[in-house]
Amino acid sequence: MAGAKEIKTHMQSVGETRKITNAMYLIASTKLRRARQELENTRPYFEALQREIKRIFRTAGDVDSHYFYPPQGAPALDGTYGCLVITADKGLAGAYNQNAIKQAVALLEEHPDTKLFVVGEYGRRFFDSHRIPIEHSFLYTAQNPTMMRAREISALLLDGFDRGELQKIFVVYTDMENSVSFRARCTRLLPFHRTYFADTAQHEKAVTEGFEFLPDVRTVLNSMMPSYVSGFIYSALIDSFCCEQNARMTAMDNANQNAGELMAALSLQYNRVRQAGITQEITEISAGAKAQRGKKER
Repeated sequence: MAGAKEIKTHMQSVGETRKITNAMYLIASTKLRRARQELENTRPYFEALQREIKRIFRTAGDVDSHYFYPPQGAPALDGTYGCLVITADKGLAGAYNQNAIKQAVALLEEHPDTKLFVVGEYGRRFFDSHRIPIEHSFLYTAQNPTMMRAREISALLLDGFDRGELQKIFVVYTDMENSVSFRARCTRLLPFHRTYFADTAQHEKAVTEGFEFLPDVRTVLNSMMPSYVSGFIYSALIDSFCCEQNARMTAMDNANQNAGELMAALSLQYNRVRQAGITQEITEISAGAKAQRGKKER
């Protein structure tokens, strides 16, 4: 059984760890509020751009673009895929990183000819340790997602897609469904299905008159797509960052609770050991005094 000194040292160690986890909880909560605000600020632009693309398709449904699936009867797109995997730069966030990596590994098992583009140091270390080749690793993007970095990622992916090196592009990110739950997703970014933009939502106004496009509808649509892809990637970066901070808050809160329970158990054990030590000292003193009295009587 551990002595009082060992238990006290253990309690001090748990207390110091609890200070660290509590500080990380507060930092994650601050980052989460800031990231949520940025996500809310970017959604209107992204949704407006999506609505305009839908309006184009409702007025010019016969437009031909390589950003969309070929018509029926054309050869299937079975070439090299590109996959953007968004992870964190560090752990201590529960199952956040592992869930995203599982989605990427499932895509690799389904289609081995896939090039990985990784955001986050955690994902890079995982694929390196498992000897899975990485086409490109974006450093320090997970902790500070900006539109400029989203455009850099978008330009690299679109360059490979436009040159025919990538037949499909997927994005593995973590979607924040609500304030308490999130889920890792593997979404195909390119090419699009035409019906994705052709469907009319109930809250959208119907198009009564056709649009005039200069120089032509294909050029206008192709010029809008890079902005759409950049917006999607930026939204995925911000969404994943929100989920990371939310997961870290949950993990640190659980760690704080576990530390409190451990401190209570150690405190009880320390009091018992201390009381046992005091009782033993009293017993030894009483036995010594009794022995001295017996000696004097003899």
